[in-house]
Amino acid sequence: MKGIKNITGKIVVFFTAVLLLAACKENYMPKRTGYFRIDFPAERTFLRYEQPSCPFTFEYPSYGVLQKEAENQDELTNHPCWFNVAFPEYKGKIYLSYTAIDANNTLDKLVRDSYKLTFKHTVKADYIDETVIQGKNPGVSGIMYDVGGNAASGVQFYVTDSSRHFLRGSLYFFAPPNADSIAPAVAYFRKDVEHIIETLQWK
Repeated sequence: MKGIKNITGKIVVFFTAVLLLAACKENYMPKRTGYFRIDFPAERTFLRYEQPSCPFTFEYPSYGVLQKEAENQDELTNHPCWFNVAFPEYKGKIYLSYTAIDANNTLDKLVRDSYKLTFKHTVKADYIDETVIQGKNPGVSGIMYDVGGNAASGVQFYVTDSSRHFLRGSLYFFAPPNADSIAPAVAYFRKDVEHIIETLQWK
């Protein structure tokens, strides 16, 4: 009789344990990846860039900061009209590089170089879309490249008058190139790239 009681007790303990374990199980649903919310400037205001040493002017956003790559002395000396419109708060920059068209830097060479620099991103890009662009002032036309996917630069462009002037630009963010996380920033600052092109004027 004692043995039967012991067996019965063990059975009760076993089933109690099974029931408790079953009750503790939950249906696990993986959480979707979340990203920090980015608060962009509510209002866009612009300043005019104009320097005697550079043969062009344009408007850039007032929340941007003009800067040169000061650590590169050769660039400062040889390319005085290479500089950035930086957005420190958003870890982004629009790189701008001006080249005069001449016998050493023909239009064909500059266009090919710009194409090569853009299509270096094909390793990470899902797609690269080309759009013909036109500024509001005479002699300003070119190509805008929208680079999709996890590429380091989401927007690249060049504009030229086809005879004397060539300006290349690219929008970069200094963050892991995750398309989902930086897409809102690319979309926002792309409009500033468009404004630079629209207001660009050769001297």
